[in-house]
Amino acid sequence: MDPFLVVHALPSEPRAWFLGSAASTFSSRWKEVLIRQIGGLLPVWRGGVGIDQHVRAARAVLDAGGVFAQMPEGSVSGPAGRVVPFRAGASLIALRTGATIVPFAMAGTDELYIGRRMASRVLAPTSVADLLGSAWDGALPLPGTREEIELARRVGNAIAARLGPVVEELQAWSEDPPDHPRRLRRRLTWLLLAPGRLDR
Repeated sequence: MDPFLVVHALPSEPRAWFLGSAASTFSSRWKEVLIRQIGGLLPVWRGGVGIDQHVRAARAVLDAGGVFAQMPEGSVSGPAGRVVPFRAGASLIALRTGATIVPFAMAGTDELYIGRRMASRVLAPTSVADLLGSAWDGALPLPGTREEIELARRVGNAIAARLGPVVEELQAWSEDPPDHPRRLRRRLTWLLLAPGRLDR
């Protein structure tokens, strides 16, 4: 449900393009049609191409005036209401494109049922320079180096630090008491996911 919350928070134009898992999205025809209706998907195949292709895709979206959206945790993660360490890819793309970063916090999408409350909040726009602060000299390491990956991790940690308290606040609001009816929970929770543990 995460991309649906993002799309709901954004204006209909410019179009949002998501960097997302091709394997889970293209597992059925109806999912593929749905994604094309609500936004675009720039597919990621795990263990496939490196970051360069994704950077080129992000630049193409941004150059065309579109919105490039990523889920930096990179998977269905847990526990609910907490931000887990980000994968480096999202921050590497931010470093190489220099795009404005708009952090987006959400909660209540870990499981779905009739009447489930979900919440989201758009945080203030920021940049790599703002996130890294005065400790960064402004120099970008050579692409593909350890120094670049380390800088990307610092960017990711800074975004997570801003998102963490907001996600916790939203999660507390979205949680229902244990005795709250959870009608169609199993069917709706796994409607768009391959069955498995939610903290994978």
